[in-house]
Amino acid sequence: MSTAATPGTAQRDIAARLERLPMSRWQIGVRLIVGIVTFFEAFDQLLIAYTLPVISREWHMSTSAGTATLTIGSVGMLIGAFASGWVADRVGRVRVISVCVALTALCSLGMALCTSLLPFLVLRFVQGLAIGGEVPTAAAYISEISRAGRRGRFVLLYEVVFPAGLTVGALVAAWVIPHWGWPTLYVCAAVPGLVAVVLQRRVPESPRWLAARGRHEQALATMADIERRVSAATGEPLPAPAPATTAVAEPVRRGGLRELFTGRYRRRTLVLWTLWFVGYLANYGITSWLPTIYRGVFHVSIGQALWYSTATSAAGLIGCVIAALVVDRLGRRVVLAAGLGGTTAMLVVLGVIGADSPLKLIVLSSLAALFNFAVNISLYLYTPELYPTRSRALGCSMGGVLNRLGLITGPILVGLVYAGGAHLDAVFLLIGALTLVGTIVAAVFAEETSGRTLEEVSP
Repeated sequence: MSTAATPGTAQRDIAARLERLPMSRWQIGVRLIVGIVTFFEAFDQLLIAYTLPVISREWHMSTSAGTATLTIGSVGMLIGAFASGWVADRVGRVRVISVCVALTALCSLGMALCTSLLPFLVLRFVQGLAIGGEVPTAAAYISEISRAGRRGRFVLLYEVVFPAGLTVGALVAAWVIPHWGWPTLYVCAAVPGLVAVVLQRRVPESPRWLAARGRHEQALATMADIERRVSAATGEPLPAPAPATTAVAEPVRRGGLRELFTGRYRRRTLVLWTLWFVGYLANYGITSWLPTIYRGVFHVSIGQALWYSTATSAAGLIGCVIAALVVDRLGRRVVLAAGLGGTTAMLVVLGVIGADSPLKLIVLSSLAALFNFAVNISLYLYTPELYPTRSRALGCSMGGVLNRLGLITGPILVGLVYAGGAHLDAVFLLIGALTLVGTIVAAVFAEETSGRTLEEVSP
């Protein structure tokens, strides 16, 4: 066997051995540990939307300062997502996730102690770096330990923890802020720092990544350890690996940004970037301003504004669960196109009939969130499938960059058009027009990946 052929052989061996693993407590346990981390990253991400009405009054903030507070974390997330892909493809998935979650927790504690805006913004930016790095890296990792069969459900039931974190964050915020103040909320958000230690010790590195990096002995040893754990969890011997049906036609190459725009990956990258940007622009553009809209337009109390906004987050969580249950049966393209189409329809209706009452805004924004969250969570499944192991984390992180660009652009766009409520209908129509573009892109250009191994989809 030639030296050049060895990496490809190792990758085929690892892939075949992962594909034969039955579902067991081991996979569920790993998904749970990484899921707890992602849960609290989501919890941290949206807390600013619920604390903004309080700290803006406490620190006498202007509208521009409020916009900066909403977006500074997203700027950090953008940079963190951009950097994490290169780092995770070179030093490993688990190490990057552990460092990011520890940094997130430390920043939360620091934010709880802030008494003025500037240090708060600095810590929020650093925390954004960590959140932006952890989320796409974790998505790549979970995909790499998954089998082709029902991979959609396995990955998305993990990814549901992110919108669950958003929803729980909203619920906790609605209760904690009126009773114990906003700093208590950030103390609660520091909990995942403890999980970083468990993660580093209990979760093995991705054997697919080890093989792709040429660390064959370590990849095989890690794979053997995983097999022992799965066999012990099931109490039965493992079936023999199926013969590899996907051949690697060339020696393993080092991935890079250029590869994302080469051959089959060029179209995939353009489609994914469009969907990431549009999906999260719609998501954060609406949800980040909802508490302020309820307060400024309908003059409800802080407590009511927070509870009303929670209904939208809860509806989004339901949409994520529905996506997880149907994505393998309907396919990725149908879920993405239908979700964006539904989001468009709800926003257009909201823009045409007008948000002239809190009830109307709650119902229609919640329905829009149900469809929109289903799309956004599915992108965490779809993106890792469309890139090879050598550049999977980079592909995911670049999707995260467009995600963060959407998160940044959404609140700014809404802030410019909103004008204190005078042009609220125009906000919904504008975002609906953008999600319509995403609907067309998903329906016409998205490639179906359901039921295929990662190596088959992305050699």
